[in-house]
Amino acid sequence: MRSLVLTALLSLPALAQPATPADVVSKLDELWKTRDEPASMKAIDEAISEGLKAFPEDFEVLWRAARYRWWLADGATEEKYKKQIAKEGWLFAERAVKAKPDAMQGHYYVALNIGAYSQAVGILKALGEGLEGKLNDELDKARKADVAFDRMGPVNAKGRYWWELPWPKRNLDRSRAELKSVAEKHPEHLRAWLYLAETELKDGNAKDARTYIDKVTSGADAYDPPEARRMKRWAKPLAEAIDNALK
Repeated sequence: MRSLVLTALLSLPALAQPATPADVVSKLDELWKTRDEPASMKAIDEAISEGLKAFPEDFEVLWRAARYRWWLADGATEEKYKKQIAKEGWLFAERAVKAKPDAMQGHYYVALNIGAYSQAVGILKALGEGLEGKLNDELDKARKADVAFDRMGPVNAKGRYWWELPWPKRNLDRSRAELKSVAEKHPEHLRAWLYLAETELKDGNAKDARTYIDKVTSGADAYDPPEARRMKRWAKPLAEAIDNALK
């Protein structure tokens, strides 16, 4: 006689492909809320794999695949992995652009993944590969299409771009202006405050940097818990560097 557990298992429906792209999108958006948890990370990878197998050219699935690859690359510390995962995200995003050229999400995640890829290979090498023009072109298209997306994400990315550049291309005044516009519109945006603190520290304004990093360490995380947790981790060494500069 079969056990009750075995009977229950055999009665479950076989794993099937998602019925529609909307099924994949709904699952990915729900898992995005817990994307820094191991179980969710595994489930996201599976959902992306299954979704793109069933709907390889669907815009909504593609840009979410690019978004997740960027998230992984953004948090990666090992250069080879960061380069690989950012390039995957870049390619997903380019496919999203091809599927829907006028939509902003594809352009936005092309730019973000190029940024992460550039960090992995080194900014000078990325400049030598001509990626600066590509990044700016994609950011400008995203900004024109929907400047408000991802809490003014295209503006925040442009502010960081001006910080990332080596001298003499670096422009901390432009970085500050872009980042302040985001932080003032979206004070819950901890990444904007953290980037602003780094800009001020780089510009020799440790006192202002201290004010901004305090907004990160004391900020609420309800707007996006995984993002807030990452920013608070990143804030700790930056706060120490700011305190050292203030001595």
